[in-house]
Amino acid sequence: MPHNPHATFTVDSAVELAVIERSGFVESRHLGSAVLLAADGSVVTELGDITTPVYARSALKPFQALAAMQCGVPLRGAQVAVACGSHTGSLDHMDVVSGMLKAAGVREDQLLCPEAWPQDETARNWLVRSERGRSRLAFNCSGKHAAFLWACTENGWDTASYLEPNHPLQQAVRTAIEENAEERIAHLGVDGCGAPVAALSLKGLARAYSQLAKAPGDKHSNARAATIATSMLDYPWAVQGKGEANTVVMEDLEVIAKIGAEGVLAMATPQGVSVAIKVLDGNLRATSLVALTLLAAAGAVDPDKVADVLAKVVEPVLGGGRPVGQIRLGPSVSALLDQP
Repeated sequence: MPHNPHATFTVDSAVELAVIERSGFVESRHLGSAVLLAADGSVVTELGDITTPVYARSALKPFQALAAMQCGVPLRGAQVAVACGSHTGSLDHMDVVSGMLKAAGVREDQLLCPEAWPQDETARNWLVRSERGRSRLAFNCSGKHAAFLWACTENGWDTASYLEPNHPLQQAVRTAIEENAEERIAHLGVDGCGAPVAALSLKGLARAYSQLAKAPGDKHSNARAATIATSMLDYPWAVQGKGEANTVVMEDLEVIAKIGAEGVLAMATPQGVSVAIKVLDGNLRATSLVALTLLAAAGAVDPDKVADVLAKVVEPVLGGGRPVGQIRLGPSVSALLDQP
């Protein structure tokens, strides 16, 4: 049967990446695909279909930020990281984004991302107490949108249409994605924040992350890509939030990590070993477990350090407030740990 060009891979071409066990009973199964690439781009581990496109969602943010920087946006430090981030909307996150808007000479109401309550409890309580209500600054993509607006003001582009696919900025984003993934975008849709979202293969997504992570150590690489990779590791709190999975991985392992909605996760070591995952049911809870296991099984990260990180970031299975089960690896993933 020919593949539908407007659909991702199917259950028949996926593998069981993880299961949820409660009281000794497997109650849920997460099917999906994953790939691990060596630093030279060769496939080390292939689980399921890694060539059929997936919407990479927010895993593409570092490359959207790269395009903005290549269009002249002078992002620095935490600004770079928050532009790449899916943040929790903490007061610190909102403060950085607000500073970006001020530097760009634009207003908060020019952001085209939706208004939102922050995931961060302290920030949410502050917005309630101060009667400010929901804020565009609190939306998890606000850093990316601020960088987009800043690119417009740097170049004299229209700020009201910066999310349109034919806008000069979005054309630059498309080029940045395709150059780093080394493949053409298969389909272009609309992301949750309103921005264009590209469909790529998992192999292409992993390839892009490999290039990004290697950039700081390669004198011939794109200097702005090197800045992005360095800033994500230097300001991991700005990419997601204190105690959040991506932030902990970057803090403790110095591995670039970026989630995308609907079960997408990409990671890469400074040496350029990279992993990309798509869970078909769209749930993210097993992604860090699977990705870090692939990296550890390949010898790309220290297994003992990975175990410590997983204890912090993998959600417990609780009953009455106490552990009664676990998220555990599917057989195709756990088998990698048994290989010599």
